[in-house]
Amino acid sequence: MKRAAKILIKVNGNYLLDTNIIVAIFRPEPEVVAKAGNAKVVYLPVIVIGELYFGALKSQKNTENTARLEQFMDKTHILDCNKDTAKEFGKIKHLLIKAGTPIPENDIWIAAIAMQYKLTLVSRDKHFQNVEGLEIIEW
Repeated sequence: MKRAAKILIKVNGNYLLDTNIIVAIFRPEPEVVAKAGNAKVVYLPVIVIGELYFGALKSQKNTENTARLEQFMDKTHILDCNKDTAKEFGKIKHLLIKAGTPIPENDIWIAAIAMQYKLTLVSRDKHFQNVEGLEIIEW
């Protein structure tokens, strides 16, 4: 059963940012930069760091983009995966497969971290709406 997105204006000011939001910050998109700047705390899942390193390394300006990523990481909190994340991952993937609404594996890990730490996920990916109980917002 597909659920409607739970769109939140602001929960507690603590946000977990998806890859597409970091890319928007790096472009820069002024509205996204302002919203990130107004956040109480910004977190990055280690999975997003991996996706961003991949993007930086395959880019024409890989040295510059890697340096920018490393500077950005110094200003944020990075959340790693652990056994609790793995448990959330298993639950989410099971429910998505059961509902016939699978999403990319990396995004399941990102959702698992958001659920584990009770953070609002900021993303432009609509498929996160299929993750039951996930608090999401789009910037």
